[in-house]
Amino acid sequence: MNHKEMDVWKRSMDLAEAVYKISEKFPSNEIFGLTSQMRRAAVSIPSNLAEGFARKSKREFLQFLNISLGSLAELETQILLAIRLKYIAYDKSLENMIINSRRLLLGTRNHINKQL
Repeated sequence: MNHKEMDVWKRSMDLAEAVYKISEKFPSNEIFGLTSQMRRAAVSIPSNLAEGFARKSKREFLQFLNISLGSLAELETQILLAIRLKYIAYDKSLENMIINSRRLLLGTRNHINKQL
C-alpha cells in the first residue's frame, strides 16, 4: 500500500483542489496574502500525509498526521476569514470536505496510536 491508496490522502487532495478553485476568484491584491496562505495550508495536508507515510515509521507518520491536522485547522480559519471578507460565500460542501478530512485524519491518528 502507498499513500495514494489512503482515503484520507484522496479526500485531502480533493480539498486542496477545491481551495485552488475558490481562491482563483479572490481579489488580485490577495495573491500574496490570503490566496497564498490558503493554498499552502491546503497543499500541506496531503503533502504531510505522503511524507509521513513514506517514512515507514508509525511514530513519524503520527507526527506528520498531527501536522496535517494543524494545517487543516489553519485552512478552516482562513476560509472563515475569506467568508467574513466576502471573498467567497458560505459553502456547505466545502464545510463538509473539511469535516470529513478532519474525521479521516483523526481516525487515522487513532488507528496509528492503537498500534503503538
